[in-house]
Amino acid sequence: MTDGQFETKLEEGVGRLQDGLGGLVGDPALQVKGKGRVLCAKARSACFGASGAVRDLTVDQPLVAVVTAALAGFALAMAWVRR
Repeated sequence: MTDGQFETKLEEGVGRLQDGLGGLVGDPALQVKGKGRVLCAKARSACFGASGAVRDLTVDQPLVAVVTAALAGFALAMAWVRR
């Protein structure tokens, strides 16, 4: 587990704690803040997973990665020109 993944799990735990504490004391602002932290931690965790998949693809199949990047760049350039 990398430092970023550890921080993400810690942030999710703090968010769950805030959510539970807000529900226990009846503070909806604290609950919303906790749910927001949990949501941000889950999004960050998904980004770690996606970056790992891209890194594995680049190492295992570099030609496919280059072709995919070229096609994505071409599509973005075409969308940019049409504006």
